[in-house]
Amino acid sequence: MSKAKKQAWVAILIMMALILIDQWIKIYIKTHFVLHESYKVTSWFYLSFVENKGMAYGMQLGSKALLTGFRIAAVFLFGWYLFKQIVQNQSPWLFVVLMSMLISGALGNIIDCVFYGQWFTSSVGRVAQWADPSVGLMPNTSWFLGPVVDMFYFPLIRFDWPEWVPATGETVHFITDFDWPDWLPCSDEPFLFFKPVFNFADACITVSTVSLLLYFCINTYRTTKSKKQHADL
Repeated sequence: MSKAKKQAWVAILIMMALILIDQWIKIYIKTHFVLHESYKVTSWFYLSFVENKGMAYGMQLGSKALLTGFRIAAVFLFGWYLFKQIVQNQSPWLFVVLMSMLISGALGNIIDCVFYGQWFTSSVGRVAQWADPSVGLMPNTSWFLGPVVDMFYFPLIRFDWPEWVPATGETVHFITDFDWPDWLPCSDEPFLFFKPVFNFADACITVSTVSLLLYFCINTYRTTKSKKQHADL
């Protein structure tokens, strides 16, 4: 078997495995937890069921339908680029693995957006069930508008700001008077890291994206250094 075929099969198997893991976790949480229910695993790790209508880690950007369309287009683009590189025998194994992680993470969240609104009933106030209108179990929302299921919560560091730190909206007298904004540390809100709740797909996207950036930076540095050495000769 040629290198290109091996890489293509490895990429497909990685994507399938990561998507199955992601969906198994999400479906388990969806069918066993009420929305906003939290289970303490350790003092720094909780399973907290939230539904995210935006991007990874709860970030919001435009309408849900537009975001879903953007995700689908991005997956097609990344998938086309990956397999083009594989066919041309221009892909190191590390690049294949990282791109496969990135694509599978995006696909995992796309499945939620496209199907979960029709697959499941609402999770508000009760555990969701598989939708079945024939017995009165109505879908939560429309196709392509489903929320993404998030569950991993890591409050690793927590402490209260000292009293001398202003509270949100408190008037501060410094050269000129102004209200202390809520995006700065506030004495009426504890410091918490890491606050966002995320899922397995988000983790795949984050790890692969950061690793790809490092990979390209290192390769660029090595290429530039090699060219400089040849020029000096």
